[in-house]
Amino acid sequence: MAVTRKAFAQLAEAILGVGAKKATKYFSDREVLKATYQGRRSKRNTRHTILFTIGTPNYAEREFIKKAKRAGEPFPVKRVQMKFASR
Repeated sequence: MAVTRKAFAQLAEAILGVGAKKATKYFSDREVLKATYQGRRSKRNTRHTILFTIGTPNYAEREFIKKAKRAGEPFPVKRVQMKFASR
């Protein structure tokens, strides 16, 4: 499955709208799209930098894929997985 513009929009919305630090979309067990907010969130900050990464999953994402397969979750996973920064 190819990465779409809609997937980029979903991840950007999760980062900017919801306030997540990292958002991940799983297309298959070998292809993921990640968006990571760079820097520290502040109300004075007028610029936002989001880093998008396309490719193979890292260790934590492979563990999630194993758990999703055991639970019977079909790929691509419909929901965006989000991680929030702890203070």
